[in-house]
Amino acid sequence: MLKIKNLTTVFGTKKVLDDISLSVDKGQIAVLLGSSGVGKSTLLRVLNNLEKCGQGEVFLDDKKLDLTTVNQTHTIGMVFQNFNLFEHLTVEQNITLALEKVQNMTPEKAHDIAIKLLTSYGLKDKGKSYVSQLSGGQKQRLAIVRTLALKPNVICLDEPTSALDPLLTTYVAGTIQELAAQGFVVLVATHDVMLLEKLSCTIHLMKDGKIIESADSKAFFNNREQYKKLNDFVAGTQEA
Repeated sequence: MLKIKNLTTVFGTKKVLDDISLSVDKGQIAVLLGSSGVGKSTLLRVLNNLEKCGQGEVFLDDKKLDLTTVNQTHTIGMVFQNFNLFEHLTVEQNITLALEKVQNMTPEKAHDIAIKLLTSYGLKDKGKSYVSQLSGGQKQRLAIVRTLALKPNVICLDEPTSALDPLLTTYVAGTIQELAAQGFVVLVATHDVMLLEKLSCTIHLMKDGKIIESADSKAFFNNREQYKKLNDFVAGTQEA
């Protein structure tokens, strides 16, 4: 289980994250929902040591995590909104580069891992293609594969459907559900209500760096009136 306790981050004089606490079990999905600028992506970046944590603690399986070392241990993985892939490298090289340079694997072992993951995500025939030749959906899958190759316990996805059409949104939702089914702790930052409707998850609505309302997705969609703030955001009648 991932436990985030009283996480606070300040940029200048602004509290970007304000006393955030939540727990996510292995095999579960937590969705951080809200408009741009509410702190949901910042939370993922703090967990990945891409922004500094001001106060608070993070635990994984009851052991305190040192967020300053997660880049080395790869305990937490990040799938970026813009993928952050190396366009000048092949699909396979995007996976094997970190395995060889960071984890000191032999090229043969890195290749085997890459091929296995690419096959699982329907990209085996794209291994020798350059990233610039891929579609948006294929880049999304490659970004997930690259993260999985480093074997994290927690996977963070930042706006995973921001550049995708409704059909691909459905596909990505299925992929996220599959990650949870494999036992990963999954955190998703999104403003995409269409994605929300396709996931079995816990929803955490954020505003001004705080979680202002939380609900199980099934409970919410079965009784939206019980969760006024979430319902207003999903209905588009109140900006969160």
